[in-house]
Amino acid sequence: MSLKQRWYGAWIAVLVALVCVLMAPLAQARTVLDLDVTRQPVPLLDWGDEWLDATGKATPANVDANGVLAWQPTRQGAIYPLTTGQALWIRFTVPPAPDSERWYLEVPLSSVNRVSLYTRDNAGAWNEQRAGDTIAVSAWPVPHRHPLLPVIVSAEEPRRYLLRIENPTAFGVPLNFVSESHLSRSEQRTSLILGIYFGLAGLAVMISALSAVSLRDSAYALYAPTVALMALTQASITGIAGLHLWPDWPVWNDLAPVVLPALTAVPMMLFVSAVVSMPERSWRFHRTLQGLAVLGLLLALVTVLVDSSLRTRLVVPYLLVSQLAMVIAFLWAWRRGDRYAGWVTLGFLPVLLTAAWPIARAAGLAPSSFMTTYGMQLGIAFELPVLLVALMLRSQQRREHNRRIHGLDRMDPATGLINGHVFTERLVRMIARSTRLRHQGAMLLIDIVNVEQIQRDFDRRSAEELPLRVAGRLLSATREIDSVARLSELRFAMLLEGPLTPEEAVAAGPRVVARCLMPFKDKSPDWVAQLRVAQALVPLDGLDAATLLERLAGVLAGVPRESRRAVFSLSEKPESSSTAPAMTA
Repeated sequence: MSLKQRWYGAWIAVLVALVCVLMAPLAQARTVLDLDVTRQPVPLLDWGDEWLDATGKATPANVDANGVLAWQPTRQGAIYPLTTGQALWIRFTVPPAPDSERWYLEVPLSSVNRVSLYTRDNAGAWNEQRAGDTIAVSAWPVPHRHPLLPVIVSAEEPRRYLLRIENPTAFGVPLNFVSESHLSRSEQRTSLILGIYFGLAGLAVMISALSAVSLRDSAYALYAPTVALMALTQASITGIAGLHLWPDWPVWNDLAPVVLPALTAVPMMLFVSAVVSMPERSWRFHRTLQGLAVLGLLLALVTVLVDSSLRTRLVVPYLLVSQLAMVIAFLWAWRRGDRYAGWVTLGFLPVLLTAAWPIARAAGLAPSSFMTTYGMQLGIAFELPVLLVALMLRSQQRREHNRRIHGLDRMDPATGLINGHVFTERLVRMIARSTRLRHQGAMLLIDIVNVEQIQRDFDRRSAEELPLRVAGRLLSATREIDSVARLSELRFAMLLEGPLTPEEAVAAGPRVVARCLMPFKDKSPDWVAQLRVAQALVPLDGLDAATLLERLAGVLAGVPRESRRAVFSLSEKPESSSTAPAMTA
C-alpha cells in the first residue's frame, strides 16, 4: 500500500469516528416524560426501557438488582411478540411534576391478561397494583373498562416504577398517562359512542324479535341473536361487559373476547342462508353455510379447553373464512337475481371492512388503536338501519307474494282484481248496506268489444294486453271505497259505493267509457278500448245480487253487434235510449 493510500485511509477513519461522536448524543437522547395537563394523554414514548422475560419467572427485586439485563428503549407503536409463559417488563421514572391532580397509567386494552405495576414503599419493599382480564374487575385498583393504575406524582422527587405485562398473544398497546379530569372528559365522549351503539343494537334486537313472531320470518328470527351476540362481543372487546355484566367472573372475562366472535358466526351463517333463500337456490351452498355454523359452535367449545395462546390462532382463520363465505353468498345470490342481496351486502360491507382492524390486532399485525377498539361499532351502527330496511322490504315482498298465492281463489292473477265470487259477496253487502242506510249506489257491468279489431289492426300480443290496460284504467277511475272485478276475459264489473246523487250515478257509465277512450302512453291513438256498459242503481233496481247480475248481463247480450251506443241503463231497453254517448271507431 502506498503512502498516499494510507493517508486517505487515515482521513476516512477520522471522519467516521467524528461522525459517530457527534451522532452519539442524538442516538441516546430520550423524550422526557412531561406530565402536562394541557396535553393529554401523555405517551410514554421512548422514556422507558423494556425487557422480555422468556421464562416469566423474574421478580421485581431480581429485575431491579440485575444490572446485565438487555434493556432496550420503549418505542411508540411497537408490537412485542408475547406468548404464554413470558412476561414483558418496562421500567420508567416519573419526573417531578405538579401533584395537584391524580395521575393514572392507562393500558387501553381490556383483553390483556395481567398488568402489574410495582413501586417501592418507604421500607424498600415492592408494592404491586394489578389488573387484567384474569383478575376480577371488581378487584382492580380502579374498576374500569381497561387497566387503569394509579401513579404517585411528587413535586419534589422522581418516582421509579416497574411494569410487568402478561399476555398469550402479541402485545402492541401504547402506554399513556392521564389525569383524573382528562379521564372524566374522555369517558363522557366514549360513553356517548357506546350508548349510541348499544341503543341501536338493542332496538334492532327488539324489532327483529317482534318481527320474527308477528311475521313468522326466519330471517328476523336469526338476525335477532346475531345482533345480540355482536353486541356482547363488542361489550367484551371494549371492556363494558367485564365492568358491568360479569365483574366477578375473571375466567369468563378472559374467554369472552375469543369465544363470543365464534358464537356470533353461528346464527350469522344461518341468517345469510335464510335472507337470500339459499335452500331454494342451492342446497349445496346452504349445507356449506350450515357446516360453517356448526364449525363455529365446535370452535367455541374447543377454545375453552385449549391453551390461551392457541385461541386466537384458531378463531382468527375461522372468522376470515366465515366473512369470505358470507361475501361469496351475497354476491352469488345477487348475480342470480335476488332483489335484496345487494342491499344486504351494502349493509354488511362496513362491518366487514372495520372487522379487519380488530382481527389484525388479534393476529399481532397492528398495534392497538381507536379503530381496533371502536371501529366495528361504527361499522355495525351503519349496518343495522340499512339491514333492517332491507329486511322490511324483503318481508313486505314475501307477504305480498304469499297474499297473491293464497288469494288466487279470490283474485284474478293477471290483473290483481277480485273475481266474480268475491264481487258477488260485496254486491250482497252493498245492497244490504244501501237498504239499511237508505242511500243509493251504482253497479256497472263492462264489456270490451273491440279486441278482435285490435288484433286485426295490430297483433295478438296487443289484443292480449288490452284487458290488462283496461283494468288499470278502471282502477284509476274509482275511489278507495269502490270495487273493481274481472268476471271473465273481456268482462269487468264495478261497485260504486253510496251515497250517490242520481246525477252522479247516471254519469258513472259515460265517465268510464270516456276514460278508456283516452290514448295510452307509448301506444297508437287507435289503440284504445271500446266499451259497452250496463249500469244499475242499488238497491233501486233490485235486491237480489244474482238476479241483478243476470239482468245486466242480459242487457249487454241484447245489444246488436253493430250498435254504436256505449252505455245502457237497466230500467230501459237498449234501443230506446238516445242520450248515451256513442263509441268512436
